[in-house]
Amino acid sequence: MNPVALTDQVIFGAGRLGLIAGPCLVEDVDATAQMALRLRDLCADLGIPFVFKASYDKANRTAITSARGPGWERGLEILAQVKARAGVPLLSDVHETAQVPTAAQVCDVLQIPAFLCRQTDLLVAAGESGRPVNIKKGQFMAPADMIHSVRKVTSTGNERVTVTERGFSFGYNNLVVDMRAIPILRGFGVPVVFDGTHSVQLPSGAGGRSGGQREFVAPLVYAAVAAGADALFLETHPDPDSAPCDGPNMVPMDDLPQLLRTALRIFEAVRSTLS
Repeated sequence: MNPVALTDQVIFGAGRLGLIAGPCLVEDVDATAQMALRLRDLCADLGIPFVFKASYDKANRTAITSARGPGWERGLEILAQVKARAGVPLLSDVHETAQVPTAAQVCDVLQIPAFLCRQTDLLVAAGESGRPVNIKKGQFMAPADMIHSVRKVTSTGNERVTVTERGFSFGYNNLVVDMRAIPILRGFGVPVVFDGTHSVQLPSGAGGRSGGQREFVAPLVYAAVAAGADALFLETHPDPDSAPCDGPNMVPMDDLPQLLRTALRIFEAVRSTLS
């Protein structure tokens, strides 16, 4: 395993369970900053390397009326203010090559959405930015095939790549997680992140929007950590049921401390057995 430094202080794959967490979408400055501050303090208490996640735009929405966020320019302005106020490293999705240079000026980590994980020009542009790149595994991708996405980024000379497992399409409006994916992806020599919240999503399964089964986040997170995940990706919100999107699969922020404490205990128990 080759550790990846997302920032000078945040390293995934170096023997400590990492965390990418935040709301689905950027909200107003105050609400987003409050979430970032709360997550920052929790991770500091638990000794967890942390990156704050919020998307300025979610281009892959179910319906034309679905919430997408404030958009590219305004969303990055808000994220820059959140970063200054909370002092947290940032991750956000990029959907088009034209967004990459501007997003890289604000975000510490660029994320390739699952639906775009084969988009060669986008992967190369993200790699050329020099920023770490987190590639979400497509719901349609066999784990072993993700090596090609990784190589598209590393072809630029940028070796700071992580891969996130987030479930596989299983019939209509459903996903299943194959825990064999964790060691397969780790076999690439890159840190593997497990997305515990999108893995319980029911895509387009709630009448023009996605549903979810947040009650299954915890058992899947624990299984993924036991299988060797180096970090977790969790969307969270103080009140998921009133969040602009992905509420049914998000973890209430009040539930995070216990979830993370248990995950840390499992991580410590199994880490000595993993190379």
